[in-house]
Amino acid sequence: MTLLKLLPRSSGVLQRPTVQSEVLQENVAHMASYAKYAEHKALEYIRNIGISAHIDSGKTTLTERILFYTGRIAEMHEVKGKDNIGATMDSMELERQRGITIQSAATYTLWKDHNINIIDTPGHVDFTVEVERALRVLDGAILVLCAVGGVQSQTMTVNRQMKRYNIPCLAFINKLDRMGANPNRVVSQMRSKLGHNAAFLQLPIGLESKVQGLVDLIQQKAVYFDGEFGEVVREDEIPCDMRSESEDRRQELIEHVSNVDEILGDMFLEEKTPTGGDIMAAVRRACLRRAFTPVLVGSALKNKGIQPLLDAVLNYLPNPGEVENIALHEKEGQETEKVILRPERSNSHPFVGLAFKLEAGRFGQLTYLRCYQGMLGKGEYLYNVRTKKKVRIPRLVRLHATEMEDVNEIYAGDIFALFGVDCASGDTFVTDTSLNLSMESIYIPDPVVSMSIVPVNSKDRDNFSKAIARFTKEDPTFQFTYDTDNKETLVSGMGELHLEIYAQRMEREYGCPVHLGKPKVAFRETLLSPCEFDYLHKKQTGGAGQYARVTGIMEPLPPHQNTILEFVDETIGTNVPKQFVPGVERGFRLVAQKGALCGHKLSGIRFRLQDGAHHIVDSSELAFMLAAQGAVREVFAAGNWQIIEPIMCVEVTTPEEFQGIVMGHLNRRHGIITGTDGLEGWVTVPLNDMFGFASELRSSTQGKGEFSMEYSRYSPVLPDVQEVLIRQYQESQGITQEQKKKKN
Repeated sequence: MTLLKLLPRSSGVLQRPTVQSEVLQENVAHMASYAKYAEHKALEYIRNIGISAHIDSGKTTLTERILFYTGRIAEMHEVKGKDNIGATMDSMELERQRGITIQSAATYTLWKDHNINIIDTPGHVDFTVEVERALRVLDGAILVLCAVGGVQSQTMTVNRQMKRYNIPCLAFINKLDRMGANPNRVVSQMRSKLGHNAAFLQLPIGLESKVQGLVDLIQQKAVYFDGEFGEVVREDEIPCDMRSESEDRRQELIEHVSNVDEILGDMFLEEKTPTGGDIMAAVRRACLRRAFTPVLVGSALKNKGIQPLLDAVLNYLPNPGEVENIALHEKEGQETEKVILRPERSNSHPFVGLAFKLEAGRFGQLTYLRCYQGMLGKGEYLYNVRTKKKVRIPRLVRLHATEMEDVNEIYAGDIFALFGVDCASGDTFVTDTSLNLSMESIYIPDPVVSMSIVPVNSKDRDNFSKAIARFTKEDPTFQFTYDTDNKETLVSGMGELHLEIYAQRMEREYGCPVHLGKPKVAFRETLLSPCEFDYLHKKQTGGAGQYARVTGIMEPLPPHQNTILEFVDETIGTNVPKQFVPGVERGFRLVAQKGALCGHKLSGIRFRLQDGAHHIVDSSELAFMLAAQGAVREVFAAGNWQIIEPIMCVEVTTPEEFQGIVMGHLNRRHGIITGTDGLEGWVTVPLNDMFGFASELRSSTQGKGEFSMEYSRYSPVLPDVQEVLIRQYQESQGITQEQKKKKN
């Protein structure tokens, strides 16, 4: 691929030249190649990749460089640039103002005649569902790490998500130009904290302000990036002072790959010297099995290392044909059967696609899909396996951030979007109605923070309901409920920032300013010790009555299972007929929605139904459901109960001179420090004590401190906190009872 010489505009924005006729011709010819993007290409020439990392590791800047060097965009802009334009993939106004990615954005580009579909994902844990959705439909990923920060809390979360969906990845150590950059430390953290078998494929030539280029360990050459914007890639001899280190690192690379690849391992044992091609083939085989993680280096902001990273995407990450995708075939009265999908670029097999993201567009709902099998043409009909509805597809588009480009047909391996389809995230679509296939849905974490929400102006209620309906459909981690006890509407999400962003979007996009109340934490109530129950529900009012008796034990689950409810049927014989057991379970789960201590849900409890009694006429599923509810209320009175709360794993990064002050803040918030590493510290803190920490940290560190947190586990609250929660709940219930008496 020919790269064009780039010249700066007077404003500082990067732009292609417009004066030289030959450059114009080359530019037009190059951009015309994108019109051929939708051409029928073999699977070997397609890559579907995601770019994921911790906050501020440089994901969006890296994506901007990739689009620029591949000729997809004519100008580069910075995430927080002085021109107030912002990066291409940060299309939302809020993203450009805050300098963060809120929604994942899809695009496509061409590099060396390969189609590359790219999804840029957010780094904040509040928007973790965007990463989940992206990784569910991608074949490979680039894990971006900061050369200073290294492996951080959200890096671990992203790593778990990649493991969940079995995604092979490359590691790109970014920001070599920052003060304190230490790529060796980052690779060491990848091995110790993430458990990766990782080794350098490249070494940086210089660090911090002295970054010049990199050394390719496989081809044994130095690579420099000349030109105004690093667009000219120049190869040279390895600097003399780096030859010894390069040899050592190359040998280390061979050893790491030999441990997980038989072919290279045999060569290593036979003391044969592998060629560059041998090493590349071995790295690819190991990377596809997630047995090895290649590590590349560079600086996206300084335009160094991007072109070799693109080459590595083509060389080491899988094409859609190398990934096994499975659908579940459900047959009535039979066990679910696993079906391996065939990603062939033809219509020899019926179309199978997965809807992984929804968005409100100008022409109705925009649905992002990944095609796993077959092909789909404009004007064809799609069948939603979940809803059993058939819909015609009037328009197919490819996405470049907010821009859309119409295509006539798509094939297996493509990521595309369509309009006018009413569906949910995770729905499976097919063209053959006889296919009862469904693909594994996307993992959705539970919300951890709730806040009361109310429109500032009562006349805005229509717009408020429209905004809530749209956002809850687009984002399954953003939930809306009505609290009948407190008579208030609640929104729940993954963090304060998550809810704050949606409140701002309601005002900007729907003209509906809202007021968010004090955050409410998702406390839970659990048992401390087993408690037996024996409850008889008996009601006779003339005619058929109600009769049901249940006996058994309610007991606490182990601490690592204290977020779930478990129902176990241990009955033997016909004292409790099997057709009534679901009623017992339903009654238990219904009453578990509200505990007796503070009104929160029950969790970490096993309900063991051991025996009971029924009446031949008066027993029913309803009677047993009411008996189960009475049994749980009996345990409310007799059992030993405790409130548990979500504990967050908090990672704080701050200059050393503020470390003592920050530790003091965390100690006051009942934080337990579990580890420190240089400038970083890991702390477990109750979520209830974390509200307001962001402003406190900024003010006490002159704006230099930052933190991120993610859910860790549920643990018992402190006794004084439990007393306060119980008292507040009893007072609110007392007020409610008084109000009811006044109304009566």
